[in-house]
Amino acid sequence: MKVFPETLNAREARREAFYERAQAQDLAPLWQVIQGLVPREPRSPAAPARWRFATVRPFLLEAADVIGALEAERRVLVLENPALHGQSKITRSLYAGLQIVMPGEIAPAHRHVASALRLVLESSGGYTSVDGERTSMAPGDFIITPSFCWHDHGNLGDAPVIWLDVLDVHLVNFFDSAFREELADRPTSADQGHRPALTPASFNYPYSRTRATLEKMAHRGNPEPHCGFKMRYLNAAGADWAMPTIATWAQLLPQGFKSAPYRSTDGTIFAVIEGRGRSRIGADSFEWQQHDVFVVPSWCEASHEAHERSVLFGASDRVAQERLGLWREQRASA
Repeated sequence: MKVFPETLNAREARREAFYERAQAQDLAPLWQVIQGLVPREPRSPAAPARWRFATVRPFLLEAADVIGALEAERRVLVLENPALHGQSKITRSLYAGLQIVMPGEIAPAHRHVASALRLVLESSGGYTSVDGERTSMAPGDFIITPSFCWHDHGNLGDAPVIWLDVLDVHLVNFFDSAFREELADRPTSADQGHRPALTPASFNYPYSRTRATLEKMAHRGNPEPHCGFKMRYLNAAGADWAMPTIATWAQLLPQGFKSAPYRSTDGTIFAVIEGRGRSRIGADSFEWQQHDVFVVPSWCEASHEAHERSVLFGASDRVAQERLGLWREQRASA
């Protein structure tokens, strides 16, 4: 008997029937999705973006008028990546927002598994407490709330206190390991009955010390072509990054400095502590000035130019990637 070759249509029909039967058993063919599942290089869905502080600040003041600190629990405007609306993400793995506490207010105590950092933008009487230990907040200070530590915030001054929050909440949620607690009596750092597990030196990095360190670096040598003068924030023992999941650093860009193009697998949040400049991120170009925030997605080439002496604060999931053996970088020639 003569056997005729299977036609293309017949073969496709047989495949479709196979896929349907496999799907009924919760099976899926890898060969249909492997190109997206294992790409040749990172393709982040996040987009380059910048938030001008001069534009956002009036919204923060209005938020303080329409909702109280106790009612809101945390009065924050989330910085949503324009390509990730509705997800409370500034990068694929990190959350960021701007928080405001008005004079005389207290943001009540709670705790959660997600770790948090605060970069203080405006403060003349603000404070935060971690496990009952209070530390003051001054502009440029970098303050950590470690995982599952009780924390509250307050304002003893006569002007708004504003800071940038960055949390690893999306990493925690990815592992389905989130917990959160509040206390009905809302203990604050004034509660003398609670003994702290930390000291201020272990979770507050004053900007005065950061700035002095950067200036010493600038006095001693030439800027690194891709980042200027850059220092990492280390933990209290000085042996590792300051936080276990979020890498943090500060970098000084001398006036007129133009960095060589650079990219890495960690999507990065930058906040301008002082100065003015411009960054090219992929095909986009953003001017920035003091207190602006901008984001560089994963594996997106970026370079920075300082119109005047500038200091940038950086935060990313680099430390988590390093510990998993995932982090990569690429430095273009200067």
